[in-house]
Amino acid sequence: MRRIWAVASNTIAQAIRLKSAGIVIVLLFVLLPMMGLTVVGDQTLKGKLQTFSSYGLSLTSILLCLLTIVISCYSLTSDLKYKQIFLVTTKPIRRFELLFGKFLGVVVLDAILLTLFSAIILGLTWSLPWWVKAPEGQQQQADREFFTARAVLVPTTNEKAIEEEVKRRYDQLRKEDQIPEDMTRERVLSEIRSQELFRAKTCEPGRAKLWTFEQVRVKNPNDMIFIRYKFRISNDPLESQVLSTWEIGDTRPLESGQNPGTPIFPVQRMDATQTELEFSVPSSCVAADGFLGILFFNDLQNNSKTIILDDLKVMYRTGSFEGNFLRVAAMILVRLVFLAALGVSVSTWLSFPVAVLICLVAYASGMINGFILESLKSLSLTLDILYRLTIRPILWFLPKFDEQFNPTAYLVEAKSLGWLFLAQAWGITAFIKSGILLVFGMWVFHNREISKTTSG
Repeated sequence: MRRIWAVASNTIAQAIRLKSAGIVIVLLFVLLPMMGLTVVGDQTLKGKLQTFSSYGLSLTSILLCLLTIVISCYSLTSDLKYKQIFLVTTKPIRRFELLFGKFLGVVVLDAILLTLFSAIILGLTWSLPWWVKAPEGQQQQADREFFTARAVLVPTTNEKAIEEEVKRRYDQLRKEDQIPEDMTRERVLSEIRSQELFRAKTCEPGRAKLWTFEQVRVKNPNDMIFIRYKFRISNDPLESQVLSTWEIGDTRPLESGQNPGTPIFPVQRMDATQTELEFSVPSSCVAADGFLGILFFNDLQNNSKTIILDDLKVMYRTGSFEGNFLRVAAMILVRLVFLAALGVSVSTWLSFPVAVLICLVAYASGMINGFILESLKSLSLTLDILYRLTIRPILWFLPKFDEQFNPTAYLVEAKSLGWLFLAQAWGITAFIKSGILLVFGMWVFHNREISKTTSG
């Protein structure tokens, strides 16, 4: 272990001497405070906090990822190019120890820099309310909707009923011979399922829509329940206003004409479409068993078009902002560990420019991994078989940095990043995938001929 740490220390010292490392550090020291002072957002304190935390962490993540790629690829390739590797291989150190030491050095440097700049972002976020001198109402809103960590629940759906309807429609299409020959069964089922899920989000004029949530476990009875959603109007892509009427509470007794055991709160709002919206009600509306119903009315007198409610969810406080911020930073470190392992691995058999290119492609694909997987669902039958045998395993191995693996989204929505999900990300990406890359790199480096013996 002493030999590994000696290589790691040397790698850290080598990285610090690089101009790229100095540029990244200076940029972050300058840009982060500047962003904190000039951030605007939607002119509210909450909007400014969301904008600064999102941009600040995104900038830190991007620059540290690029720095990790450069350092991890440069460390070994430069030793090979300038023959410095000969000074090490003559010492009693094995090649796998040399490779793991370089990986460890990059990761340790990443952890130090991420801790430093995360602390700066956290300090600036704490001090932002004092700088902007926001009104008391905006400060209270920021405390409720930003400086917290909230659990997120999606509506309970009858998966069995949806799958039965999907199967019924598929059988009907097949019976009527309306399925295109170049479409796979999975693709047809996927499209029918998407249509059924879309129907579950729509509410026609003069109709009501009920969403139910279970396991709503609010710790403090004085807390608030937050309803988050986004409106769309059918066949109307332009932004407009929607007058909405809601009832929040235990709606089960209403179905049988009984009085509810908990309060039902009526809410009426005028909201813009195509925008993330949120309102809150007291947590006393939640039933004792954790049930919560949300009833939406599309009043025919106010709205003459079908309304589509996207991303409806219930949120409630489960932890602290500081703890959530710590987990978000740990999620960013997952990216850095994977890129460090990839850079060290490919540098055992590729030149510096090619190794950097491979890492940049992996990083870019990780940022749009979900989009890539979704776009490949519409392949023809022949291409689908080829995709499953060749491309799909490669896509599985590529990192996932988007959607639920995007750490900044958790802070913007004050959404709690669970320890279990974080542990899963570390286990799969930082340990399994990174471990495979390191083992492969060690095998290549072990069998690589570094120099040839010549006779004079």
